Amino acid sequence: MINQNVFIALLHYPAMDKEGKTIITSFTTMDLHDIARPARTYEINTYYIVQPVDGQRIIIKKQMEYWLSEEGIRTNPTRNETIKLVKLCYTLDEVMEDITSCRGKRPVLVGTDARAYPNTVSYRWLSEEIRKRERDFLLLFGTGYGIPPSLMQTFDYVLEPVYGAGNWNHLSVRNAVAIILDRLLSSNRC
Repeated sequence: MINQNVFIALLHYPAMDKEGKTIITSFTTMDLHDIARPARTYEINTYYIVQPVDGQRIIIKKQMEYWLSEEGIRTNPTRNETIKLVKLCYTLDEVMEDITSCRGKRPVLVGTDARAYPNTVSYRWLSEEIRKRERDFLLLFGTGYGIPPSLMQTFDYVLEPVYGAGNWNHLSVRNAVAIILDRLLSSNRC
């Protein structure tokens, strides 16, 4: 894989509701495939799903087990290939421990949000850092109404928001992941 130093995590906890309270969000079945596919396309290392609710984890595990089974492989071999990139974790700390254990060092944490923060970096800058292959990067994606600002402030960097043609800025996380991975890792350079 070209981008062995890039990891992504979809955080169902902590997440925010529309009033800004910290919550746990529910897993959406589309998030498994629709994020694993660009993860595979851009050849990242691992796609983590952070979900602490056991009932939700059972649903995720059943889907993953099916696509990794012989029947799943016969049904859709490319889906099997994408699901191999997915790991299910209870917490962000567990994700960090897994990456550190596998790679021998803590990854650089890069949050994503529709808002800018003091430590916001551009796509160009982060893309250049990734391509140096000197450090590992964990891109963190929020669900619900995003990652709580108190957690965002602990990240090493925050990637600039995805700006569209106008001032409307509310993408699904699946769309945001695909756009962000393309801007950072695509071989289609402008």
